Amino acid sequence: MSKLWAGRTDGETAALADEINNSIGVDCRLQRQDIEGSMAHARMLARQGIITEAEAAQITDGLAGILGDLESGALSIDMSAEDIHTFVEQTLTARIGDAGKKLHTARSRNDQVALDLRLYLRGEIDELQALIRALLEALADAAERGMDAVMPGYTHLQRAQPILFSHQLMAYASMLMRDSDRLADCRQRVNISPIGSCALAGTTYDTDRFYEAELLGMDGPCANSIDGVSDRDFCVELASVLSIIQMHLSRMAEEMVLWSSWEFGFIRFSDDFTTGSSIMPQKKNPDMAELIRGKTGRVYGDLTTLLTMLKGLPLAYNKDMQEDKEAIFDAADTVKLCLRVAEAMISSMTVNSDRMMQAAQQGFINATDLADYLTGRGIPFRDAYRLSGQLVNKCVEQGCVLETLPLSEYRAVCPLIGEDVYDAVDLKNCVARRRSYGGTSPDSVQKQIGLVREYIG
Repeated sequence: MSKLWAGRTDGETAALADEINNSIGVDCRLQRQDIEGSMAHARMLARQGIITEAEAAQITDGLAGILGDLESGALSIDMSAEDIHTFVEQTLTARIGDAGKKLHTARSRNDQVALDLRLYLRGEIDELQALIRALLEALADAAERGMDAVMPGYTHLQRAQPILFSHQLMAYASMLMRDSDRLADCRQRVNISPIGSCALAGTTYDTDRFYEAELLGMDGPCANSIDGVSDRDFCVELASVLSIIQMHLSRMAEEMVLWSSWEFGFIRFSDDFTTGSSIMPQKKNPDMAELIRGKTGRVYGDLTTLLTMLKGLPLAYNKDMQEDKEAIFDAADTVKLCLRVAEAMISSMTVNSDRMMQAAQQGFINATDLADYLTGRGIPFRDAYRLSGQLVNKCVEQGCVLETLPLSEYRAVCPLIGEDVYDAVDLKNCVARRRSYGGTSPDSVQKQIGLVREYIG
């Protein structure tokens, strides 16, 4: 295909120059957005009397035909074209003649590509939101199934206090709801139209940028034409949100890898989401969770690519910005895949509540509750803390847990202890007493699940 910019030069470039310059291999996925943007542009031009209504109809019908043929497979993108805009415009002109050459009036590829990218990312954000809602629903369902599972809560990877497994799942749900809010906030800044900024300075034609933005379902045009074509901060912002989402998925995947190990045995993954070993027949590896964890660095790298690409660019457009799409496409593709895999893994995993309870009992994670019990008997907390530690030592020496330590041993350390100490250190009671808002009691966790269900509608 010939170059749209042929004129000042003959439009001929070396094959090696085409190899580094052409972006069709990446921006071909913008075909729908490019065509829809061009349809809106043609309608605006006709409304303003810049082209005739007949020409606009000819253009929009031609563009609709191209889109239909691309989606049906009747037409293939010419990968020798410089970019998707070149391919669409020259295919249109070949089909409808001179009217196709009028489509590019009052716009530049600079504002055209910025528009296409914004339209595409708006759709990606909507898809990401739907995938997060599906994962939130899977977490809520898993939390309801696991309401009887008491496990150790950890700090410093050491057993700390008893919690419901469902409470732990709702922690990740809280993170994902914030991620969804960040996407919604980011969408507002993505959904601004740059079209009509032209190369950088606007146009001498009597265009209506507000009408064109309205046709595209956008919240309005950008207020500065230089800004409209020379920044990709909306890509950086989305990549930042994607990095946070992927970080949360990675943390959840890391815990699932630990929980599925023989050392923990808290959960078991479906065979659909594990692999075996080529040499060790007993192995069941959590490869999918590990890949979610591993792909996090890739998403971070995409964010760094965008930041680095933009950091030294003078205004307005520079060809460096062609590097925006591959990075943001990769980040979005990666996070979408990981969200789908995480949802499927959580929906199909099996919870071993007995193993969780065993781990909770062996970790003396009810020692804080014992200290609270002693405080209730009038003992200052610091003294109660010390006495609880002495009782844990007795359990270690005798090979038992606080729930089974004989009452005589309790009273040898503190005569004020009564038989009700066993109710105080019962792990399920310890969990049930933590009724503070956001806490781990069953009632509190049920409310948290309710908030998730309300959030996802």
